[in-house]
Amino acid sequence: MRALVVMGVSGSGKSTVAQALCSRSGATMIEGDQFHPARNVQKMQAGIPLNDEDRQGWLELLVKAANERLATTQHVVVACSALKRSYRETLQQGIPYIGFVFLALSEAEATQRVTHRPGHFMPASLVRSQFDDLEPPHDEANVLTLSATQPVTDIVDEVMAWWPRTLDTGS
Repeated sequence: MRALVVMGVSGSGKSTVAQALCSRSGATMIEGDQFHPARNVQKMQAGIPLNDEDRQGWLELLVKAANERLATTQHVVVACSALKRSYRETLQQGIPYIGFVFLALSEAEATQRVTHRPGHFMPASLVRSQFDDLEPPHDEANVLTLSATQPVTDIVDEVMAWWPRTLDTGS
């Protein structure tokens, strides 16, 4: 797998884990939040959940960014919620050799984390909507599910042990 998406609801630690994975592996980081168009950020700041249409263009931008970076680097790690199976399919169709790390977390823990997270546009009031949209990746290829409550170093150790050895090429 040349691309790895660290996914989960807001507050699951996607960015923190993705950064740590990049530090450990030498991969290039793509922070999904930086690719949201201004209208998406404004909606979230106003406490309005994003819908499929809002997310589609964002996912397409992430696919483009990942492929641009893969043209010049060996591996990328993308921090992206990828809440629904259809979102993951968009990423899979657009980015070759991709895997997912799902950071599982309870709604109560996510709410607590987001409430205490400084300087982010996503308010805690939207955590419920993330769980409403979440379709956990059951029975999907190239997915590692981990508890987001583990220490980051433990998560990274588990991902690094799994990442180089897995790829379902469909053949």
